Amino acid sequence: MTDRSPILDQQGAVPAPESAASAVPWHFGDPFAEQRSAARKVAVVDRSDREVIAVPGQERLTWLHLVISQHVTDLADGAGTEALVLDGQGRVDAHMLLAHVDGTVWLDTESGAEASGVRGEPMRLLEYLQQMVFWSKVEPRDATAERAVLSLVGPETPDLLATVDLPVPAAPYGVALAHDVVVRRMPWPGHDAVDLLVPRAELVAWWTRLTEAGARPMGSLAFDALRVESLRPQLGVDTDEKTIPHEVNWIHVAAHVAKGCYRGQETVAKVHNVGRPPRRMLLLHLDGATDVLPDTGAVVYAGERAVGRIGSVVNHHELGPIALALIKRSVEPGTDLVVGTGEATTQASIDPDSVPDDTPALGRKAAQGLRG
Repeated sequence: MTDRSPILDQQGAVPAPESAASAVPWHFGDPFAEQRSAARKVAVVDRSDREVIAVPGQERLTWLHLVISQHVTDLADGAGTEALVLDGQGRVDAHMLLAHVDGTVWLDTESGAEASGVRGEPMRLLEYLQQMVFWSKVEPRDATAERAVLSLVGPETPDLLATVDLPVPAAPYGVALAHDVVVRRMPWPGHDAVDLLVPRAELVAWWTRLTEAGARPMGSLAFDALRVESLRPQLGVDTDEKTIPHEVNWIHVAAHVAKGCYRGQETVAKVHNVGRPPRRMLLLHLDGATDVLPDTGAVVYAGERAVGRIGSVVNHHELGPIALALIKRSVEPGTDLVVGTGEATTQASIDPDSVPDDTPALGRKAAQGLRG
């Protein structure tokens, strides 16, 4: 686990409620204004609670190729990607972002990330990776004390990076190194986002430099709202112990369907080629008539039938209260849904734009046709 971020000592920083304790700022006084800045200009968010793992060594790519779900044997210096660690049944253990630069692959992941050991016992992700080294020429290490993640979001991100003399990788997941900062271009949230892996000892200095250059401080509350809008899951919130990559939009993005020789690959290939996942992650619009929103893990009902679970629940500056939910594939997009039971219920409806194209009744293209 990471320590309390020094950014919490910056002016206006508000910590998360005790019930959702976090090491980073929750917001800076106005989460909606922070979202609008990220949508229209540029905002910076402290994500230094993410764990960072460094993977140097001569065989770093061929070794990683065998233990993660992504195809990385040809991952160029100056490139990144997303990847998973799966268990033997193809269920998601861990999700990570990669950046390959200057002889090292940097992995950043959720705080406290775990994976199933060879006997099925849970262990820290780093411990699992070290367990899988065997005779490979690679030395994965905990680099959380070395690097901290800051994220820039918004259309003015390239201009801001130029102002602080950092390069702008051209393509999504492109990576560059300058001033000892790893710069990784991201396709989410929004169209203009960049992750910066800065030296942890210089976290406050870089935060100050970015905000003085024009980036608005943004907390995790606003970042999560933009993440939900982008249909990007958070492990352990939008996933459960049964989640497979196909259910949460991680096929192709983080899991390669054609390469072999990684744990869980048989399930990934079988479901992709001859089956359909039992659930799918959809965006729900929630009834905003009540001030009380459902909690993560709340059950979703269609009539009296339980059809899913709620994951991330946020208030979006344009969409209002929304949530990501894992919903049974058999549920039609137009079905009226209810979250919770008794007096603590919330009406919900499925956003048609979040429905995958492979749905017979309605997909993104069909929905666009209906609206047009």
